[in-house]
Parts: sequence; structure tokens; C-alpha cells
Amino acid sequence: MGKAKTSKRGGAASGPYERPAKQAAANNVFKFSKDFGQHILKNPGIAESIVAKANLKPTDTVLEVGPGTGNLTVKILEQAKKVIAVEMDPRMAAETTKRVQGKPEQKRLEVLLGDVIKTTLPGFDVCISNTPYQISSPLVFKLLSLPNPPRTCVLMFQREFALRLTARPNDPLYCRLSVNAQFWARITHVLKVGRNNFRPPPQVDSSVVRIEPKLGAERPNISFEEWDGMLRVCFNRRNKTLRASWLGNKEVLSMLERNYRLWCATNNIPVDDTIAEDGEDDNDDMEVDENVPPSAGDEAEWGGIMDVDDAADDTPSFFKELKAAGNEVPKTKSKRKKTRVALLVKEKVRKVLEDVTELADHRSGKCDENDFLRLLAAFNAEGIHFS
Repeated sequence: MGKAKTSKRGGAASGPYERPAKQAAANNVFKFSKDFGQHILKNPGIAESIVAKANLKPTDTVLEVGPGTGNLTVKILEQAKKVIAVEMDPRMAAETTKRVQGKPEQKRLEVLLGDVIKTTLPGFDVCISNTPYQISSPLVFKLLSLPNPPRTCVLMFQREFALRLTARPNDPLYCRLSVNAQFWARITHVLKVGRNNFRPPPQVDSSVVRIEPKLGAERPNISFEEWDGMLRVCFNRRNKTLRASWLGNKEVLSMLERNYRLWCATNNIPVDDTIAEDGEDDNDDMEVDENVPPSAGDEAEWGGIMDVDDAADDTPSFFKELKAAGNEVPKTKSKRKKTRVALLVKEKVRKVLEDVTELADHRSGKCDENDFLRLLAAFNAEGIHFS
């Protein structure tokens, strides 16, 4: 009897009932890009909930940032008049277009290829986005700074970023981001989304927030650059007292002096640039609470996963021994002579913190919006500006 024929390993199937060879990327159209933060929302129930939270009208034009393969886009098109989808990846833009090709919705979808932060956006009523983590903060403030901001924004972020947006004074996550965002909009947390609802799953959970920009008379009538410039100093170390943040930092005082000189020059106000005599500045060696540990809200811009590496203590042993023995480490005196205008600026800051606002011993993490408004108004009244 002859031997049965056997197919060679890795060869093509020789009959209609044999299994085809497995391929590594059989179920993937293409690889997802980590550079673009591509995590596709695969749960249709979550997509429906996000669209429902936007309270769309049949006449609304919706801006979607990062549509991916269009899972959220098709849900929005069911309720809105038009969708403007902004996508960085040409492959994803093609996938989104394919979803509505040959359907009535095709005429109501406009896909813009490019970076949403750098793109000049057309007019729209609502923004809905499964936001890439790395553009979370820039996207929020781009939307809030538009001349005609949208009625509502329903955005999905990394969960910790979302909690920072909604944090209030005394909350451990309360930071400059919290104050800025809540000053220009009403923000509410609406939905928590587990990491397993995405493909591929991210390393962290996500949350959906609703942002309703303040419009008309509610919109603050102050410069965002100046407001944010003051908050940068306050939240440099949120657990320090405001006295230490402003008067205990030579770089901050130098910056205020430069700004004051510019303001005086703009308003034709002469400044006293003579050198101050020794002993004229009685508070030169002011004690500051440097032992307060940095807080999680100290970063200038925060968006995405934050990796913190504990740096080794490189302090020389000589200084460690002095500190252990209770002796003060000798300070090197500055070679730069102080001018009277520098002392004037320092006195103005002291007056604002101690006499006018009485916030010198307060900490930024415990101050609310009204405290910061009083602080800005008092600084401006003394000719100190931040933009």
C-alpha cells in the first residue's frame, strides 16, 4: 500500500478543508502609532454614552479630534448635522472616510489632515474627542481661547488629568491647571472608562469630562497670559507659603523687576537706578520654607503619563556633616549690587502680600479663584504685570 501524501511544513493548503497558515498580523489593518497616542475606543456602549453627554442638536456642527477608525464618528453623525474630524495619521483619516463611503453620511463628514493644535479651525458648536494624552492640556486651552468657543466640549482624558481639571482647593491634585481651566469654564466629571475598553489598552484608566466655556458676561475680562503668568509663580511649589514663593526666590524678584522697568518705560515713569547702600535692605536674608516637598501639581504643563525618577542625593559630605551638627551652611554673597528700583519692587511685593491681600502666609494649594483675583488686582495696582 502506498503512503498517504503529506503537505510540507509551511506549504500552501492542498485541499479545501485544510486550515490556512496563521499570520502574525491577520486581524490588524496596520500597527497603531505610539507617537500619536493611538488607543481606539472599541466599546460601542461607551461611544453612545459620550455622544449622549454632549446633548447634541440636529443643527450642530461637531469637531472631533483624533477620530481613529471612526467608531465615535459614526455615532456622532447619527445625531449631528455635520462632523469635522481632525486627524494626524493619514491611515486613520482613510479608515474614517471608508466608514461612510457611499452612504448619505459621506456628505456630512469633513476630514482635516494635520495637527489640531496648529490648525486654524472652522466654526463649530460642540467638540467631542477621545483625546491623545500628549495634547490634553494644549487642546483644552486652545478650545477655551477661541474667539467663539464651543457650547460644550465632551473630552476623554487620562484619568489623573481629568481629576486635576476638576480638583478644588485643598485637594492633593489641585494645581495651576485646575485654577486656569475652572476660571474660564465649568467642568464636570461625567464618566470613568476602564483601560480594557481600548485597543490596544493604555497603561492607565481614562475619564470623560464635560467642559462648558463661560460665554458673554460670564467670560473673565482679563488677559489670560497675565493671569497664567502670576499662577506660574504661585504654583511653582504649591505647598510653599506665598511669601516664600515671591519674596524668597531671587529669580522671581528679578523677573518682576524687569517687568516693572518695562511698565515704567511704557508709561514714561522714571526709575531710581542708583546703587542701594549696605543695610538698606533689611530682609535680604529672609527665611523660606525650602523643606516643603514638591507637589504633584508643580509641573508647568501636564498631559499624559508622568514618570518620576527619584534622583540620588549628590550633596557633598562636608555640607551634610555641617547640617547634622546643627551648623548653617555658609552662603555665598551675590556680587551684583542691588539698585533702589530692585528694593522698591521687593517692597511692593511685600506690601501686596502682607498689607493689601494678607495672603503672605497662605499656600497656593489652599487658595481659591477669588484669592488669586485679589492678588492679581493688587499687583497691577502697584504697576507689577506678568505679560
